[in-house]
Amino acid sequence: MTRDEKMQQILQKNAYRAEDLVTIVELLRLPGGCPWDMEQTHASIRNDLIEETYEVIEAIDKDDPALLREELGDVLLQVAMHAQMEREAGRCSFDDIANDICKKMIHRHPHVFGDVKAETSDAVLANWEVIKSEEKKRESVTDKLSAIPRQLPALMRAAKVGKKAAMLDFPDVASVCDKLREELAEVEQALGAGDAAAVEEEIGDLLLTAASLSRKLRVDPEQALAKATDKFIARFAKVEGLARAEGADLAQMSVDARENLWKIAKKA
Repeated sequence: MTRDEKMQQILQKNAYRAEDLVTIVELLRLPGGCPWDMEQTHASIRNDLIEETYEVIEAIDKDDPALLREELGDVLLQVAMHAQMEREAGRCSFDDIANDICKKMIHRHPHVFGDVKAETSDAVLANWEVIKSEEKKRESVTDKLSAIPRQLPALMRAAKVGKKAAMLDFPDVASVCDKLREELAEVEQALGAGDAAAVEEEIGDLLLTAASLSRKLRVDPEQALAKATDKFIARFAKVEGLARAEGADLAQMSVDARENLWKIAKKA
């Protein structure tokens, strides 16, 4: 089918399916298509995929079905774009990608598509890890740790690493708290020595230990930090509002005055 025929076919439709999205992306990148889309590469739209994914998360957190539908479409567009680039390079197509994920899901769910028994979520996850390790030829725990993408948010990656390295985990919450205090003392020691590199290293150890504490307490550290940040922003807005009500510039106020406003905001 020629470009013009594909164009007419798309324009004559009133409703579209996944294969139509693939065709639309192809038309955007063909000669005579969209100059911007034609210039893009995997690397150039890398951050767009990350951004669109976070917008899906935002829609989920807001429990907004209409927004979720829209943002899932934006993520699907990103997948179609990357698939089209691979097709142009002669490596694979959207259908190849769909084929591979279908095969993977069937293989990783033998309790549904085979005769394996798994009656609980824990059993399903255990089977999944075993099958995944076999597929990826990951024989050691180190192999599994190294496979966790470094590109993940650092706190999320730390939590995943700690979970997979559970055999070296702290025996109890009290032990993690002791380690947290130890790491904080080491930060202070490095600070006192004026060693910037050591301060960075010890801050990293402190955050890693905090992630371990979160895991022990069954708290998602990413969500906990996100909520704490939201709380800080809300309190800051209150402090700024109080300062403005007094006719004061928050940046010009004394430390004690700002601290007093912070206490008022916290109490509120």
